[in-house]
Amino acid sequence: MHVVVTGSSRGIGRELKTRLEARGDRVTGTSRDHSSGTRLDVSDPGQQARFAAQIKGVAVDLLICNAGVYIDKSMRLESYTSEVWAKTLAVNVTGVFLTVQAMLPNLRLSAEPKIAIISSQMGSHARAPGGSYAYRASKAAALNIGRNLATDLRPEGIAVGIYHPGWVRTDMGGQEGDISVQESVEGLMREFDVLSLDTTGCFHTWDGRVQAF
Repeated sequence: MHVVVTGSSRGIGRELKTRLEARGDRVTGTSRDHSSGTRLDVSDPGQQARFAAQIKGVAVDLLICNAGVYIDKSMRLESYTSEVWAKTLAVNVTGVFLTVQAMLPNLRLSAEPKIAIISSQMGSHARAPGGSYAYRASKAAALNIGRNLATDLRPEGIAVGIYHPGWVRTDMGGQEGDISVQESVEGLMREFDVLSLDTTGCFHTWDGRVQAF
């Protein structure tokens, strides 16, 4: 199986790349620098086009849209700027859409293509504890994109799942997180494996629980 993982230079993305390769999958990892093999700023249309050209004609069986930023962690309401919003939405929302758009020709070459979008419970409308406005809004938008992609891509046989990875002990999640990156990734991989057209459009946690939208 050929898997493309965005944002694979650290945290969940790096662990996904490592574990998928360990079980024998072919993995193309991307990051904003060259640390994971392929340079890709997901918010840059030019880099998306170059990446697509590099793997033109190569089937992608699973696309994992993992790249993301959390700029406004613990940020006070008065501290928000338009730049914070622009960067967050460019990576976490536009970046997801541009990546799917760029990889569609490759997904269409697979016999059983899947797209996994890493969102968050923080984007659920059922939860509103305050704060992290840009991050929460971006993850809500990523969830919405995934749900609508599931509808539009179902006729082509492409399944789309949206996932909450848990509160993970990473640079982004902090050391107060509930679970290790290894636990999160083990669960996510199980979820990706069982994703199908029967479950397309799902919003699940890393351990398989159904999440409220």
